[in-house]
Amino acid sequence: MYRYDEFDQTLVDERVAQFRDQVQRRLAGDLTEEQFRPLRLMNGLYLQLHAYMLRVAVPYGVLSSRQMRKLAHIARRYDKGYGHFTTRQNIQYNWPKLNEVPDLLAELAEVEMHAIQTSGNCIRNVTADQFAGVAGDEIEDPRIWAEVIRQWSTLHPEFSFLPRKFKIAVTGAPHDRAAIKTHDIGIAIVRDAAGEVGFEIFVGGGQGRTPVVAKCIRGFLPKRHLLSYLEAILRVYNQLGQRNNIYKARIKILVNQVGIEPFREMVEEEWQHIKDSTLDLPAEEVERIEAYFAPPAYEDLDDGDPEFAAKRRTDRTFDRWLRTSLHAHKAPGYAIVTISLKPEGGIPGDASAEQMEAVADLADRYSFGELRVTHEQNLVLADVRQRDLYALWQALQAHGLATPNVGLLSDIIACPGLDYCNLANARSIPIAQQISTRFADLDRLHDIGRITLNISGCINACGHHHVGNIGILGVDKKGTEFYQVTLGGSADENTSIGDIVGPAFDEHRVVDAVETIVNTYLEIRKNGEDFITTYRRVGLAPFKETLYATH
Repeated sequence: MYRYDEFDQTLVDERVAQFRDQVQRRLAGDLTEEQFRPLRLMNGLYLQLHAYMLRVAVPYGVLSSRQMRKLAHIARRYDKGYGHFTTRQNIQYNWPKLNEVPDLLAELAEVEMHAIQTSGNCIRNVTADQFAGVAGDEIEDPRIWAEVIRQWSTLHPEFSFLPRKFKIAVTGAPHDRAAIKTHDIGIAIVRDAAGEVGFEIFVGGGQGRTPVVAKCIRGFLPKRHLLSYLEAILRVYNQLGQRNNIYKARIKILVNQVGIEPFREMVEEEWQHIKDSTLDLPAEEVERIEAYFAPPAYEDLDDGDPEFAAKRRTDRTFDRWLRTSLHAHKAPGYAIVTISLKPEGGIPGDASAEQMEAVADLADRYSFGELRVTHEQNLVLADVRQRDLYALWQALQAHGLATPNVGLLSDIIACPGLDYCNLANARSIPIAQQISTRFADLDRLHDIGRITLNISGCINACGHHHVGNIGILGVDKKGTEFYQVTLGGSADENTSIGDIVGPAFDEHRVVDAVETIVNTYLEIRKNGEDFITTYRRVGLAPFKETLYATH
């Protein structure tokens, strides 16, 4: 994984010192909250309902075991013993004290971590496929390019104060695990007809109050032009984005207003001025960064370890965990393991300090000391030998981390909602917990099969409800919490925005509504097809009929 050089380290150390001074001035009363607000936001510090919240960057979701142990220490020392992993592959702490935040940031800097550009109207943490570098279907490792973008965008003088926040995601495989079409810019690594590897660029995606699927702006971009083309897009957006209306300031609004073809023409015109400038990526610089992501020292193994196969045949519980948690690895004899942070009745994405330390230890023991954060709010050990899977599973069980529900109904994406966020209209966490408990029967859960359920506490859509197969949006109706349901969303290479079913359900009926949706699907599915396939075949009507006939 990437290691800071002297420039990275100097930058984060200096930022800590600057913010320490700013916090001291705020505590002394020399800065008002209004004056302090833009300063704290530039350091990832929010003021929520009950306390400050700090969002820590995890670039493209990659962590070392050393970094994870530091995150556990911070949870224990500066918070209430846990952290919350987010849909941007970051981690949030919900209870830090303002006077201690500079010390917290200083400790992060010791392990090459920071909170820079995790908030504010700038280019946020660049996200990527959680299986980057190890997926069997991968064309090329997207972490390399995510790191190139991180270095280019960090404290970029022209793009530090954009009209609105800006999000970029990169995927390296035909199957999109990074939800690139829900981003302001989405980048897919592709091959052209001649076999050359380059990029397909999408622009103008996003969720919030105006959900939009990103549109293709360029079908193939040579590697050397990546930064100049991104810069051209951002220059056009920076010049034309609506700064006078926060609800119309995102690039998705601009692209929809002017149209993708006129927008493409403006970008191309801007690009011609800069494409052969200093932004032209030198091959040796790409090779330097690529060297940081060289594969670990894999053993020469064969697939189908006999002991592993025997355990799988004889232990049904182990096999059930494997069916959801295991993914194909490009190296023979190895596997990718997703660790669910969604136990029955748990808070999606939360991990205790003890669990973080346990995962760090397991990463050292079984996965070359590295782990990943997924945008679905789970964790990944990317390089596990097949023969170690049974021992790993037993260790995960001991720490409450072996729930076999990855990709199933109780693997819920949820924002913190009204329990923490001052923007929320309704609670997300209790609804997620109730759904998880309702569908706790593992046999039933596995029979239902692959399905995504996402919950947001407000229209800002931090829980990605628009692109859940089942989406739930909390709304306020005269002081009462209601939940609007959408169906048919997805966040993969066939991204779609869910359809609103009809009138919202109150908090006492929304879990029953989910059960009705699931039962309807089970009655009408054919040949074991998954939920999204069934929905795209039959549409909204049968679900709407049973929902409102029952409720």
